Amino acid sequence: MSANSLPSGLSARTADRAPWLGLAVLLLAGFVTIFDLFVVNVAIPSMQVGLGASFAQIGFIVAGYELAFGVLLITGGRLGDLFGRRRLFVFGMAGFTLASTLCGLAPSAGFLIGARVLQGLAAALLFPQVYASIRVNFDGHDGRRAFGLLGMTLGLAAIAGQVLGGWLVHADLFGLGWRSIFLINVPIGLFAIAAARCIPESRTAQRPALDGTGVALVSAGLALLLVPLIEGPGQGWPAWSLWSLGVAVVLLALFHRQQEQRRAGGGLPLVDMRLLAQRRFALGALLVLLVYSTSSSFFLCFALLVQTGLGLDPFEAGSLFAPCSVGFVLASLAAPRLVARSGTRAIVAGALVYAVSIALLIAQVRMAGGELVPTRLIPVLIVVGAGQGFIMTPLLNLVLGFVDEAQAGMASGVISTVQQVGAALAVGDGTPAQAGRYASAFVAGMLYNLGAALLVCLLLLMLARTQRPAG
Repeated sequence: MSANSLPSGLSARTADRAPWLGLAVLLLAGFVTIFDLFVVNVAIPSMQVGLGASFAQIGFIVAGYELAFGVLLITGGRLGDLFGRRRLFVFGMAGFTLASTLCGLAPSAGFLIGARVLQGLAAALLFPQVYASIRVNFDGHDGRRAFGLLGMTLGLAAIAGQVLGGWLVHADLFGLGWRSIFLINVPIGLFAIAAARCIPESRTAQRPALDGTGVALVSAGLALLLVPLIEGPGQGWPAWSLWSLGVAVVLLALFHRQQEQRRAGGGLPLVDMRLLAQRRFALGALLVLLVYSTSSSFFLCFALLVQTGLGLDPFEAGSLFAPCSVGFVLASLAAPRLVARSGTRAIVAGALVYAVSIALLIAQVRMAGGELVPTRLIPVLIVVGAGQGFIMTPLLNLVLGFVDEAQAGMASGVISTVQQVGAALAVGDGTPAQAGRYASAFVAGMLYNLGAALLVCLLLLMLARTQRPAG
């Protein structure tokens, strides 16, 4: 990056230390926030026994983090734009570390739910800074490499949440049991805070007051949207959930109108709605929603299948995700080169592989039913992981590459929010209360994944028509 294109607040001396060390710290932060989204899946039975938690409480332990994470992401991205992305990174990581400590020491299910909400709020301040800092500090080929590494890291975090989380619960280190899945974040968080000096500071040139009305509208709207998406399916969509969705639509419509009025009046909106009016960015956001909803749904449903259904212990269940990681890593390493050569068509091919692998997984589980032998799923799990790697790794770079550097934090908050809404759909679809007939429940959940994966293929073809192949 040339000195003339330095982000505001970035010194030439700092920029000369190529920001690759800073990237490593950013990737570590991205890893732990996504790791904590998935790690509870393999700890569900242990937490039920250890805390005497009901299925409803377990659902909120899983979803509380997701809900708080999704609600504050747009605000977190904008705060980084205004007050400095590294500063918000440190603040968010400190809050995340403290909340992780509270999770690990939780004496009751209610306390753990509250700590998970705090953990999600801190992650929402932290996570958008990862996207935005990469967007403003890396250009061209370096940008593709950086986002490729980010996509691979986030995918591996989801898989490690099952594999490493399962091992931690099974190993019962220092007699901590499931608590170790949260306490492991403490040394990682302290290291990341100390190493944050390697991240170049950046912010927008303009620093107006934060749009408090916009924050209130979008936070309330997203909360009322996510709660019924998470809890509604498991309760048969009661009346309150439908009312909540209706009020959410009204609040988000008011947010849209208020943001347009603020921009027209010369103010700086929380979200510039012209960003969402860009066809390529809007298509990209929908792709992110679909891809991350299928990923989250797969991990949760599969964890319930092999633990609740087949009776495997956490380590055995987590180890079954290792084949996914093999396919994911290999595909992630190959994806940037393939996209550079063939453009969006390479991601379309990956989406087709993903859809076919889901169809094969559905067929195998459905035919085996209660006689399912988990190890026989390993070949198709490798292909599932490869399909995810071919899509998730290059997708973030593709979508965020559609926006200007000045909109990096705003766009990152929007995309991060879309990811969490997608994941919330998965939590609602796979709540523990639905795990009775495990094989048929898994097949039903994966039918959504198959439909979403096919839709991803169609949307990518539409996107390919609007974009020249990457060079």
